[in-house]
Amino acid sequence: MLFQVVAVLILMLLLKRYALGPIMNVMNERQEYIEKQISSAEESRKEAEKMVSEQKEALARSRQEAKELLERARAQKEREAEEIIRDARERADRMISEARSEIASEKEKAIKELRDQVGVLSVSLASKVMEKELDPKDQAKLVDQYLDQVGELQ
Repeated sequence: MLFQVVAVLILMLLLKRYALGPIMNVMNERQEYIEKQISSAEESRKEAEKMVSEQKEALARSRQEAKELLERARAQKEREAEEIIRDARERADRMISEARSEIASEKEKAIKELRDQVGVLSVSLASKVMEKELDPKDQAKLVDQYLDQVGELQ
């Protein structure tokens, strides 16, 4: 029996040295490999979360920039529209003013021509009434007098 106990003890020492030692080393190496994989996965997850947050910030900045760009474009459009309207109004006012001055000029011209014709007709009528023809100098003098009287009446 003593021999069996010694044989079991020797067998246990041999198993521990040649079988359990390498198996434990393999198990420890496997455990370290798994821990490294877990820590690597954890680092990758943290890095991915960091990248996601950076992408969200970049997206928010891009949206803000787009919004500001649209606001600037809208403001520019409104300024240009106001400027176009203002220019059109100024042009229309200028055209109206020019038209009024042209109308006034044409009116004065028409009144002058009308006065000249009235004067000539009046002299012609007066000469027929008097049955004598006036010379051009007397006729011009008579026309001027008549025009002065017509001007005073207006």
